Amino acid sequence: MERIARVETFLVPPRWLFVRIETESGLIGWGEASCEGRSETVRTAVAQLAEHLIGRDPFRIEDHWQVMTKGSFYRHGIILGSAVAGLDQALWDLRGRSVGLPVHALLGGAVRDRVRVYCWVGGDDPLEVADQIAAQVATGMTAVKMNASGRMAPLGSLAALRAVEARVAAAREVLGPDRDVAVDLHGRFTLPTARRLAGVLEPYHPLFLEEPVTPENSHAIGRMTEATSIPIATGERLYHRQEFLPVLQAGVAVVQPDLAHAGGISEVRRIASLAETFDALLAPHCPLGPLALAASLQVGFATPNHVIQEQSIGIHYNLDAEVLDYLADTAPLTFVAGHVELLTGPGLGIEIDEAAVRDADRRGHAWRNPVWRHEDGSFAEW
Repeated sequence: MERIARVETFLVPPRWLFVRIETESGLIGWGEASCEGRSETVRTAVAQLAEHLIGRDPFRIEDHWQVMTKGSFYRHGIILGSAVAGLDQALWDLRGRSVGLPVHALLGGAVRDRVRVYCWVGGDDPLEVADQIAAQVATGMTAVKMNASGRMAPLGSLAALRAVEARVAAAREVLGPDRDVAVDLHGRFTLPTARRLAGVLEPYHPLFLEEPVTPENSHAIGRMTEATSIPIATGERLYHRQEFLPVLQAGVAVVQPDLAHAGGISEVRRIASLAETFDALLAPHCPLGPLALAASLQVGFATPNHVIQEQSIGIHYNLDAEVLDYLADTAPLTFVAGHVELLTGPGLGIEIDEAAVRDADRRGHAWRNPVWRHEDGSFAEW
């Protein structure tokens, strides 16, 4: 019987945490437990969870998931969710490699031949986006996402909302009617301001409005879904299916669990199935590294209600390294007309350049998100 011999973590630029599991016979699986701004803490959590895994059968993925998430009296949250996610991905990768099959084949097989992806434009405080969008369209991308604004006052002014409208209007003009723009409110808007903005943006037909309220205010998101015909999306800061149930009951149209935060492949599959019972769609959050992206794509290939995949190649956070830098072969993550073709390699379907990862870990990182303040000096959501 195979037994897990080693669990390692690698803190690699620009802001990612990779996980490597190796068995006694030399089988290897990779995952990603990146937790933006808290990856060092997650690294410690992975080491604690590894105490359970060492010496055990790597193929009992579901049993390991149950023990890792419920074996401690205190449960859930971003740190545990991310640690479990990285380990869960690595176990699925290892299992796929052991039988020479991609993970989507182990999840019931592919339901599509390609997954549509979108890219980011505009940065944290978007100003001019038209030229960036035009450049993406020229490469074949069919969808983009942009932040609605930078810092937003609790009751956004007419000028501030008109500035958001102008940016979305410019995006729509470049994209035309056949391509899509998603607009991320990033929890920066209060509910009344988000409701006002939705009315302004309806004529521009956004693909969805993302995170109109902060996750701790998810109980209020139903007032947002009732206020607009624009699909409402949320979920990057929700970490298990029980947190998704109330937002789905409130009418959210698109759920966005992060494969590196929400318990990995095992839990996101369950979240997707839950969403399907509400006629809601899956669009996993993933402004992260290649392993999180590959895991997201594996779920996307096997999930009927998957609609689109976020990816972060070229995103403004990637200053010290890029998504493809840690791959031995970049071909599987090549975009074709705004899509990723079916991944056919074993496990997660990508090959990690282990030497590059080990070298990057020696440099490490200490990424932190910015802290914003309003004009009066009070804290502002980033």
